[in-house]
Amino acid sequence: MIQRYMGVLAGVLLLIAPAFAQSDPVAGMSLEHKVAQMFMITLHGSQMTQVGAEFLREWQPGGVVLFGANMGTPDAVTRLTNDFQSTITAAGGPPLLIATDQEGGVVARLTDGFTVFPAPLVTTAAGDEMAFRVGQAVAEELSGVGINMNLAPVADLETNTRNPIIRRRSYGSHPAVVGRAVSQVVLGTQSMNVLATVKHFPGHGETDQDSHGTLMRMDLTRERLDALEIVPFRAAIEVGVAAVMVAHIWFPALDEVRRPATLSPEVVTGLLREELGFEGLIITDAMDMNAVDMEVYFADSMVQAVQAGVDMMTLGPSFGLTIAEQSIQAVVDAVRRGDISEARIDESVRRILAAKERFGVMDWQPLDPVRAGERVNAEAHSALIDDLFRAAVTVAYDRFDYIPLQPDRNIAIVFLGTRYQIQNECQQYNPNIRWLSVSDSPTEEQISWARQIAQESDVTVVWTQDAISTVEQQDLVNALPPEKTVAVALWSPYDWQTYPRVSAYVATYSPAREAVPAACAVLFGAIPANGQLPVTLSLELQAGTRGS
Repeated sequence: MIQRYMGVLAGVLLLIAPAFAQSDPVAGMSLEHKVAQMFMITLHGSQMTQVGAEFLREWQPGGVVLFGANMGTPDAVTRLTNDFQSTITAAGGPPLLIATDQEGGVVARLTDGFTVFPAPLVTTAAGDEMAFRVGQAVAEELSGVGINMNLAPVADLETNTRNPIIRRRSYGSHPAVVGRAVSQVVLGTQSMNVLATVKHFPGHGETDQDSHGTLMRMDLTRERLDALEIVPFRAAIEVGVAAVMVAHIWFPALDEVRRPATLSPEVVTGLLREELGFEGLIITDAMDMNAVDMEVYFADSMVQAVQAGVDMMTLGPSFGLTIAEQSIQAVVDAVRRGDISEARIDESVRRILAAKERFGVMDWQPLDPVRAGERVNAEAHSALIDDLFRAAVTVAYDRFDYIPLQPDRNIAIVFLGTRYQIQNECQQYNPNIRWLSVSDSPTEEQISWARQIAQESDVTVVWTQDAISTVEQQDLVNALPPEKTVAVALWSPYDWQTYPRVSAYVATYSPAREAVPAACAVLFGAIPANGQLPVTLSLELQAGTRGS
């Protein structure tokens, strides 16, 4: 009787064993396909190629990164992502993570038929609610064309204004202020089922070189990193960010061995995974950047990244499919010779597949290219951009309560003639303004005209655009009587540091056309000035300051 019972039980176990196996997402996957899940490759061109299709069918990588050469109008991008996904799923592979860098400002891959979002400083200045809405809107445009992962937002602090790669991409200089803004962008992005990625861990802001070109040594103490650079990343982790991208920078305080953080077990596993408790995807910056590529043979760098604890290696546009194939094979070979355990591979693959499940990637369905424009919804986002700029205008200070400008005052406005929009927008509030246009690099004669008109007025508003880099604009403002001068900086908030004696200072953080009507509305009291400084300008003008 007992023997018969045991026989029946054994039969039941055999029947249910496949069900248990299927509950493990890596069960049944070959080692090659598991390793390939750990790679985000580049497929060149705006259309699917035969070579690209063959690679997707054979290797079934985990993701594809889209760069400028892949982009076009919303319908064209939709057809491309449809082709990528249908090719890999028809071959039996999991749907792809399809990623791009849509940061806003100077880094935006999608432009033709998409919204042009301003530099991140504008978002921080506009506050938390606007940061959430921006993240949401960007994600709506990405998901509308089949892109399910944004390699943004940048969580690096703008602590070094000479930084050649992070300046104008950062959300600001203060860790807590940036942490709030970045967290809201993450939440907005992921509310639309698009994975957000904070980068470049543990911080790229203090560098004075570009990791695309060289491996930099960043001599910051652990105490400094904990107090500043890591704070925004920690904030993003606390709200559940899907992915963290690691920087190609050497931090001796974190790892004595000279190597980029990307290849460092101390940084990737020790700090990010264990100390900070990050459970999402750890991905690399592009592995074809010189900070890695010129230091370590490409195949070895892939193996070292996996050994460090990285989940996904990103292959940039200079790594073709031959290099991608060799990279995957190098990790496969490392597993087979015992340098990496298969359990280590399975750990990352489970994490990748869990992320795809969490954000609905596993339920991929093709999108109708004809309706791509409707899904992108750029027209609605145009109104959002107006709201964003209006919320961002910051009156950093106003010593004599000149703002809003009163109609009974004798007002002069000195502006850059190339920005004639300033006169068009501001004169609707007061037809009696005295106007003077000057060149972007004002001449001595123009400066003397400005000095004369300022002396004859109760208050003079002078507009600058990146005066921090234009000595002639600095001379213009400093020639005016400071006790009755209001300066408005389009683009760089650091303009103030070149003319700190002015009575009032207004910043818009962007030269975009939408900044001008927003600034005019604040100057004349049509809307309140609610913006906050995203960067610190002096001991008195700290990031987070809102003028009274």
